[in-house]
Amino acid sequence: MISGIAHVNLTVTPGTLPQAEEFYAKTLGLTPAPVPELQIGTICWFNIGNSGQQIHVTDHAESDPRSSRHPCFKLDSREDLEAMKKAIYDHHVRGGPAAPLAADKPGEANSGTKGKEYPSRFFARDYAGNLLEFTM
Repeated sequence: MISGIAHVNLTVTPGTLPQAEEFYAKTLGLTPAPVPELQIGTICWFNIGNSGQQIHVTDHAESDPRSSRHPCFKLDSREDLEAMKKAIYDHHVRGGPAAPLAADKPGEANSGTKGKEYPSRFFARDYAGNLLEFTM
């Protein structure tokens, strides 16, 4: 019986794992974790709090910057959700190699599907085009 998710793997353009480290650790606040010795330089692992869940980011030539596949990150409160939206948007505006390609602007309508089922969420695309959803 499934009891949770161990990890979600995202792919990025070859040679951009340093940007993954910057975006996922510094902007999103995930904790880098050690990877198997034979995979060093090809993948990054990030812990999601103390949940035992991880995001894996793989250096892979088949990354699709338009895909709708995505992980959804859960935050504890509306304040945390808005702080994350601001951090991602600020990084988007600031630019740089690890900057998100798209980010919802704080105070404006969210880019996702509208409706009563989705009262508190937003989307962004990381520097490689991976779609990311954030909710509470």
